[in-house]
Amino acid sequence: MTIKAFVNAVKGEKWCRWLTVLMRLTVGGVFIFSGITKGVDPWGTYYKITDYLMAMGLDSWAGTALFIAVALAALEFMLGVAIAVGAYRRSSLLLALLLMLVMTPVTLWLAVTNAVPDCGCFGDALHLSNWATFGKNLLLVLGIIYLLMFNKSLRGVYGPAVHWMVMAVSFAFIMAVAYYGYFVQPLIDYRPYPVGTPLVSQAAEEFDEQGEDDFIFVYSRDGQEQEFSIDSLPNEDDGWEYVTRYHARRPKGRVIYQGADDHGIAIIGQDGENVTDELLADSHRTLLLLFPDLPQVSGAESFTMNEIADAAFVNGTSIIGLTPATAQEIEHWKDYSMATYPIYNMDDSELKMIARGNPAVVYLRDGVISWKRTLSSLNDVEMPNNFGELETDYDPDAIMTTLLLIYLAALLGVLVLNRSHLVFKRLFINKRQKSEN
Repeated sequence: MTIKAFVNAVKGEKWCRWLTVLMRLTVGGVFIFSGITKGVDPWGTYYKITDYLMAMGLDSWAGTALFIAVALAALEFMLGVAIAVGAYRRSSLLLALLLMLVMTPVTLWLAVTNAVPDCGCFGDALHLSNWATFGKNLLLVLGIIYLLMFNKSLRGVYGPAVHWMVMAVSFAFIMAVAYYGYFVQPLIDYRPYPVGTPLVSQAAEEFDEQGEDDFIFVYSRDGQEQEFSIDSLPNEDDGWEYVTRYHARRPKGRVIYQGADDHGIAIIGQDGENVTDELLADSHRTLLLLFPDLPQVSGAESFTMNEIADAAFVNGTSIIGLTPATAQEIEHWKDYSMATYPIYNMDDSELKMIARGNPAVVYLRDGVISWKRTLSSLNDVEMPNNFGELETDYDPDAIMTTLLLIYLAALLGVLVLNRSHLVFKRLFINKRQKSEN
């Protein structure tokens, strides 16, 4: 029996129809998830594509990385929606197969060479090994091939006349999500430092609650050090020996600055020493200016940064610049921008994890991330006397929920527009048949 004969023989079977529905939802769902996780964080996708281009020796293509990032997110999301609802039943699958025939060899190359440790297929939402990614792509190819054989035997949710509408509203949705992700901050933050994350360890927070006049005492027994408050000092007759004491509000380097999943950050001074504790432990309010790529920051943005620095000085907020740039690049920036705020070094990857944008602004209150924005999103915002006022200025959860509800309402509206005539036609025919009887 030929493949064509087999397809014709089973495509009318009930199990085949249900399997086709399941395959549509599975393959389409993977593409939707991949597209939305890329679109929600175009900066992260841009960084990952840049890594790909560098690993392949295509440095001259780096200028196209942002366009590729946004285009790939839109393409995957729209293909996923089309496959899931049965729109463009053949052309969407052929385009998806073409995309996978490009991506699957790339992931095989990554699995063999490990040139880029994480493929970034699902952004920061889900990390897969390169071999797992290659296996996932093979399964997707098989799923697409199955649908190419059986998909046309099953009608789609929408009629052909409105397929372009479904694609149009899907494109508008993913572009809106990408807009906020690039120009403000990702609407869904999968990174280790979302708003509300403390940059000090839990131990440091407990010490801080004891007040400025309290001390923490360190005793040693059997070679092990332990910390005690003044109300719970150990008995030296039990073998405890006094070592030192330190102020409760600044545990002398014992603070671990970290986000979720034990990611750690380190701020490095000009002498190469870790000054994280010195800069952050005693500060009630701190503004961090993040420069992932300092040489690429526009001089025009220095005016906004200097305005922010002046506002911070007025309301008693400390301000710190952080960048992976060299000492020469930092000095050049200071001379060029007339910056009055200090600038320190931080690892490139951790800097990009904290906030997206070049530059970005992060506000800390008692060591906890209160809000974060790209600098460009603050250009039209009057600098407030209290930076805490910006906490409610950007609510990503509410924005994402609103965009999603509008998108789903638009899809529902298209469905009603497309299928309502069938309902009326059926009602009319039934009424006519009853009257004839």
